[in-house]
Amino acid sequence: MERMSIRVTVFVGVAVLAVAALALGVQDKYTVKVPGGLAFSEFRGYEAWQAISASLNGRVIDVIVGNPVMIDAYRAGIPGNGKPFPDGAKMAKIHWTQKKNEFFPQATQPDKLVNVDFMVKDSKRFADSGGWGYAVFDYDAASDAFKPGTSAGTPPQGNDARCGFACHTTAKARDYVFTDYGRR
Repeated sequence: MERMSIRVTVFVGVAVLAVAALALGVQDKYTVKVPGGLAFSEFRGYEAWQAISASLNGRVIDVIVGNPVMIDAYRAGIPGNGKPFPDGAKMAKIHWTQKKNEFFPQATQPDKLVNVDFMVKDSKRFADSGGWGYAVFDYDAASDAFKPGTSAGTPPQGNDARCGFACHTTAKARDYVFTDYGRR
């Protein structure tokens, strides 16, 4: 009986270690950071933010979401009223490949996660990029992990929080924000 008890104890111990090893192998996305730039953790909770808009460019489907500061700014008329977004405003743009809905083939819907883009307004921290910091985190389905975007990615990304500024200068009159808030 004692031998059996030892075997069970050893088996349980090995099982606990195996589960712990698996858990350690799973990435905590909130630990990823663009070298010299934004951290994923700065956007904790983005999954539950309110939708601002959606976009379809032929390659991917995007849903653009904003934190409460961003949503309140849109509701106050920004950027159409010429005022800048307040510090603390944040946006996330979630990109998926697209597929036809099997039950309603006329509809296109998200398929596989591609990446998540982030923007945060902090006029002191990002004074040299219009007050905005940018980041792209590409998703790798095989490892179920995020990694910082690179210059080879779509869109190409540098290794600092100013990486999206060059593209956004076309929207300077709108405080560097492309996205309109969809009427509800």
